[in-house]
Amino acid sequence: MATGVSVLLLATLTACGSGGSSAKDGDSGELTMGFAQVGAESGWRTANTKSIQQSAKTAGIELKFSDAQQKQENQIKAIRSYIQQKVDVIAFSPVVETGWDAVLLEAKRARIPVILTDRAVDSDDDTLYETFLGSDFVEEGEKAGEWLVQNTEGPVNVVELQGTTGAAPAIDRKKGFEEKIAARPDIKIKASQSGDFTRSGGKQVMEAFLRSHPDVDVVYAHNDDMGLGAIEAIKAAGKKPGKDIKIITVDAVKDGMQALADGEINYIVECNPLLGDQLMELAKKVVDGEKVPKRVVTEETTFTPEEAKKALPDRQY
Repeated sequence: MATGVSVLLLATLTACGSGGSSAKDGDSGELTMGFAQVGAESGWRTANTKSIQQSAKTAGIELKFSDAQQKQENQIKAIRSYIQQKVDVIAFSPVVETGWDAVLLEAKRARIPVILTDRAVDSDDDTLYETFLGSDFVEEGEKAGEWLVQNTEGPVNVVELQGTTGAAPAIDRKKGFEEKIAARPDIKIKASQSGDFTRSGGKQVMEAFLRSHPDVDVVYAHNDDMGLGAIEAIKAAGKKPGKDIKIITVDAVKDGMQALADGEINYIVECNPLLGDQLMELAKKVVDGEKVPKRVVTEETTFTPEEAKKALPDRQY
């Protein structure tokens, strides 16, 4: 709990709707959060981590942080460690959607509430977590697809740089994109492969795409970093990104926005990484036993090159 809250109140707090009490009963110290981060695979993730760390400090929340290096087994190990440490609340951004029920059930039995951030889990039991804070990834894919439908004519050959296999944003951004371009049978996805949300992965996959599909017109990258990697590969192949091959990405981090402003990316769908303040607010509420929405969606926009030029001077990430 936050500093100064009485022992009596602490003794009556409930978590996970179990009717039990806070993991720190009898302790008047600050609220403790265990956070299991995906990794540091992109500029987006770095900004997300910084936001969480700064917001925890501002909110007076003790943060126990771990970097899973994009491995689910590392996140599960971290969550089990947080359970053993009897933190007040656990938050994490799942590496992939499936395989969480067992460890989340352990947290529930320990009466420690869990908050999902950025990415969802695929589980039939939604009592295993209190709420999910993050973007609507399907909508992000839809925005990307809608732009392509409205800004191209005639046959269009697309290659897709997917995020980490099995990750919620990779699954949903693909789904939303495909649903929108279905209105145009002449838009075809010629190849789709994971670049693992990394710049190096995007470059490597794009190099292979250019060899096997020299007629590519458009790159749809599930994040800016893979799009930036694709730009390197396109330039190395003697083509002009943004002109010879149009590029659509998701995130809107500074490097991506600069490439957009420079005309090397054509359109970016925003995915806001600054979730820290909202996360800390939700954490305090769930530990206090307050009801919170099961789904909290962040507000986001889209950017053209002109809009990127205007937004860049004040961009926080």
